[in-house]
Amino acid sequence: MVARGLIEFCDEAPPVNNFISIGGPNAGIASAPACTGNPWCDGAGGISGIGIYSDYVQTHYAPSGYIKLPNDIAGYLRGCRYLPKLNNEIPNATNPIYKERFTSLQNLVLIMFENDNVITPKESSWFGFYQDGTDSQILPPQQTNLYLEDTFGLQTLDKAGKVKFIKLPGYHLGMDIQEMQQNVVPYLIDGAQKNKADAQVGH
Repeated sequence: MVARGLIEFCDEAPPVNNFISIGGPNAGIASAPACTGNPWCDGAGGISGIGIYSDYVQTHYAPSGYIKLPNDIAGYLRGCRYLPKLNNEIPNATNPIYKERFTSLQNLVLIMFENDNVITPKESSWFGFYQDGTDSQILPPQQTNLYLEDTFGLQTLDKAGKVKFIKLPGYHLGMDIQEMQQNVVPYLIDGAQKNKADAQVGH
């Protein structure tokens, strides 16, 4: 999430060719992870989300910046301080520069874990999410407003063949070495290094 902010928000950020999201809450999470022991915690963890978009919670509880309660989209857009800006979805406040910068990527790699027990819904790692107003019907990424309205360039990248939707078994971040080598490492190697590595393999 922070790396995406670097790509979209920073005027003098270094160029980024490949962005790899490993079990990221890209479209938000509908409940707060590991939330106990605070007066507002039950609200943060539940679908009602009492106070989750208050100034105090947004300032003191980092995950509140990407909690998206499907039954309170208006509150999310109004009070959530990070994700609505990152996904460029705030009405009358979108910034075309965010989309321009994000669509400069050569590859957007989205890794979802089949039994993710942290990201709710797990499809958020692919930019899928609950349909507005319900916590039961999950939309695939291509049917969400983020995609259809192309707010930050997801549809643009997908239609250009630059989005890799990868699903792995296991729980949150439960990736073994082989899966890492297959799905992550190739996107960490620049063109010259990759050609050299391929040549060495060929010999």
